[in-house]
Amino acid sequence: MREVSVIGLDLAKQLFQLHGVDAHGRVVLRRRLRRSQMEGFFASLPPCLIGVESCPGAHHWARVLARLGHRVRIMPAAYVRPYRKRGKNDASDAEAICEAVQRPNMRFVAVKTPEQQGVLALHRARALLVRQQVALVNQMRAVLAEQGVVFGRGRRVALRGVARLLGEAEAAAALPEAVRVVLRALLEAHTELEARVRALEAALQAWHQGCEASRRLATIPGIGPLTATALVATVGERAAHFRSGRHLSAWLGLVPGQHSSGARQRLGPISKRGDSYLRRLLVLGAQALLRQVRRRMAAGQPSGLPWAERLLRRRPPNVVAVALANKLARQAWAVLHRGEPWRPQPAAAATGI
Repeated sequence: MREVSVIGLDLAKQLFQLHGVDAHGRVVLRRRLRRSQMEGFFASLPPCLIGVESCPGAHHWARVLARLGHRVRIMPAAYVRPYRKRGKNDASDAEAICEAVQRPNMRFVAVKTPEQQGVLALHRARALLVRQQVALVNQMRAVLAEQGVVFGRGRRVALRGVARLLGEAEAAAALPEAVRVVLRALLEAHTELEARVRALEAALQAWHQGCEASRRLATIPGIGPLTATALVATVGERAAHFRSGRHLSAWLGLVPGQHSSGARQRLGPISKRGDSYLRRLLVLGAQALLRQVRRRMAAGQPSGLPWAERLLRRRPPNVVAVALANKLARQAWAVLHRGEPWRPQPAAAATGI
């Protein structure tokens, strides 16, 4: 067999498909390996370029193959799809990966460390439990609405109302026994989930305190420990995979989507590409910051964000929140890339004077 130069590796749970070419682009390898054969096979190969799609296990195998001396590049699956020539199967996927990884303008995914993946696992678990909490509260509201009981907005308002309803003997007696049983079960489940969420948040807070880059990010107004840890775990402590803050905000989908042709430029809503969880955290942080700005504006006090004040006077609050989230992403890149804490702009520069 001629020496393999590039390999496209289609990952799976047990069976892995390989497609390899030599330096002249001739196919020299088509093979299927079991998981137990992977390390032994690649250890026997001379160092080569290996392309894989971004999927569960991609970062693990990238680290394993890199330790064996190979150059591993992870690509988004959407960028590999155009190179598939025929119907989807493991062999055609591996061939498409092999073709895509050789393109000079291909964009790659930075390989994450086990620590980064662990922090992101904490975030994903917390997000799952919070969604379950919301589902439980919605179920309680639905059950009570059937009995003619309606609470105001807010999860805490509903929880206090249910607890008060079950605690008052006269109010509880007005409900059927089956409804009381359901409400108690749902309320207890919510309490258990809340304790688990707090435990996950404590673990994230502990990691935040031990990570210097995360603490630097938290100096930016609008970015707290939750967003800071997610940013560091996703883009790394130096954000070296992004050339500028503009590239990071575009990757997060916080820039207008383009529908342009010729000399006619059309900008629509934000593209919503990239990591939706991280984008949501940045937008929520921007909305919290804008609430403070609007309160100070109503009280006639300086908010410290004259740029946001001017924008709020002429655009809807949600539009301003997305624009501010874009600004937060750019500031986060600068803080990570330069290795310095955030510094507020001088008043003259902030007001455009």
